[in-house]
Amino acid sequence: MSFLFSSRSSKTFKPKKNIPEGSHQYELLKHAEATLGSGNLRQAVMLPEGEDLNEWIAVNTVDFFNQINMLYGTITEFCTEASCSVMSAGPRYEYHWADGTNIKKPIKCSAPKYIDYLMTWVQDQLDDETLFPSKIGVPFPKNFMSVAKTILKRLFRVYAHIYHQHFDSVMQLQEEAHLNTSFKHFIFFVQEFNLIDRRELAPLQELIEKLGSKDR
Repeated sequence: MSFLFSSRSSKTFKPKKNIPEGSHQYELLKHAEATLGSGNLRQAVMLPEGEDLNEWIAVNTVDFFNQINMLYGTITEFCTEASCSVMSAGPRYEYHWADGTNIKKPIKCSAPKYIDYLMTWVQDQLDDETLFPSKIGVPFPKNFMSVAKTILKRLFRVYAHIYHQHFDSVMQLQEEAHLNTSFKHFIFFVQEFNLIDRRELAPLQELIEKLGSKDR
């Protein structure tokens, strides 16, 4: 969960999203970190007994945002307008940005611009107390699950871009173990609760199958 990153990679792309200490969500996060430490990721992603599914998904979504934020923060100097003029995941997959409010019609833009739009949009959702309530007893909205699915679908694209376009840089920085562990945790989580359509995962399908086969 909170992997140890080298000092040069402690800069995050966007400010870290903190879960308030002492809150129930903070306790859930600590539980998740403890079970992750056991090394069994399939077990670590399961809904803890007696817990609310929405809250479990909310806590993990915040954590994945923070992880991807750190991972992308390590390679921003290599992901530039010049090197990545389109947001892609290999030659067959290209992403155009639209958020449905500020930008309704999908626009073609560079990867750094796309990821900036994406992470800012995710941050706005996580900061919205009506969508991600942090106070005990405040219910999750009816559309929470569909918002969470959209967030995770979009966060996946950052992993896909890093793997396809920047894995050499990740290896040079000796961050591949962090990237692989983080992505494996992410994939097992979305598979456990069926949160991302299989077609969306196609750019990394081979890697997903490889990571899954090691755990059978």
